[in-house]
Amino acid sequence: MRRRLLALLCVTGSLVSACGMLPGGHERKTVTVWLMKDSASKEFLRRFTEDFERTHKDLRLDIHIQEWTGIVDKVRAALKDDSGDGPDVIEVGNTQVPLYADGGKLADLTLESMRDWGKDRWLPGLAQPGKDGNAQYGIPWYAANRVVIYRKDLFEAAGITRPPKTREEWLADTEKLNAGGNQGIYLAGQDWYTLSGFVWDEGGDLARQKDYRWEGALDTPAALRGMDFYRRLQALGRGPADADEEHPPQAGVFAGGKVAQIIAVPGLAQSIVRQNPDLKDELGFFPVPGKTAARPGAVFTGGSDLVVPASTEDQFAATAVVGALVGAKWDTELARTMNYVPNKTTLAGAVAGEEGVAAMAAGAAQGRATPSTPQWADVEADNPIKEYMTRVLQGADPATEARRASAKITAELAPDV
Repeated sequence: MRRRLLALLCVTGSLVSACGMLPGGHERKTVTVWLMKDSASKEFLRRFTEDFERTHKDLRLDIHIQEWTGIVDKVRAALKDDSGDGPDVIEVGNTQVPLYADGGKLADLTLESMRDWGKDRWLPGLAQPGKDGNAQYGIPWYAANRVVIYRKDLFEAAGITRPPKTREEWLADTEKLNAGGNQGIYLAGQDWYTLSGFVWDEGGDLARQKDYRWEGALDTPAALRGMDFYRRLQALGRGPADADEEHPPQAGVFAGGKVAQIIAVPGLAQSIVRQNPDLKDELGFFPVPGKTAARPGAVFTGGSDLVVPASTEDQFAATAVVGALVGAKWDTELARTMNYVPNKTTLAGAVAGEEGVAAMAAGAAQGRATPSTPQWADVEADNPIKEYMTRVLQGADPATEARRASAKITAELAPDV
């Protein structure tokens, strides 16, 4: 924890700072917080800082905004720095937590999680990657996940009066929509995040841990059923088999017209409308359907966790900041401000008034994350799942290709020794 002289506090280059001392001449302790660009608005941070410093008279916040580009190396360097001049709280991508927890560089926040922060109600897709064994290092802050964005006018023209609730209804509706020159759905062949949800819905996994060793699991019967559903759905449009959703960007494809559905985060609707203002009042949202109407389908949950470096000089002060940010008051305020999903299933009602975010929150309750191992980043670097998907969609034998891809995943997940 940095203890700064008043003069230094007055000239700090952080986003949020102020000068002053406590009554009696005692200097406030400064808590340095790293947050990512665009995670929270300046106005939100201003209000949060004022409230926090008013209710924590001995602490001052020093918030620094970081760029996502190059952040992994920057955080790793900060975690290795034992000088006491580094950050005390860091926002990290939920699936990045295993990278940083490796080597004992993060504070174990299990006690606070259970006692103070409502751990049993966290979204699983944020909580699971933040855990290593029985220790909780990453504390869920906010989430975002994919939903189905659809054209209301094309649904109406096809005689579809309500969004589908089950996978089979979804296939039937999409087949109706895939007519008259329209694409029932635009689904790129290598959208492996969407595939992951279908695999999880079937009870499968991308990889599984066995005897402390991770192994690829795309060749299990459950995972193969997930790939088969993806194949059937993807065929009801003209998405390229050999590209992902960013090549070309699917927002532009959707904005070009004659596409009834895409699978994306709700925020992509803003880009669609910018490119085609005529669609402003025609876009709707629904959760990715599940196998039954009882609950939506599983989805990959992205978002952010908060971590505390083990090197902080005052873990009590750092956890006070974390507790305030992830608590119901400010977490729901952030969700309303930024159109996020709050960190707890019990807070979903806070965003119920916004159609896209409400659909996202319904899906987040079934959310999952990628395998919780530092080596998963190596899998994504040269992703064999994408190649597997393309080969299957182009007619190769699914079981053979799944075994091939699983073997590559297993090799990448073997830690260096």
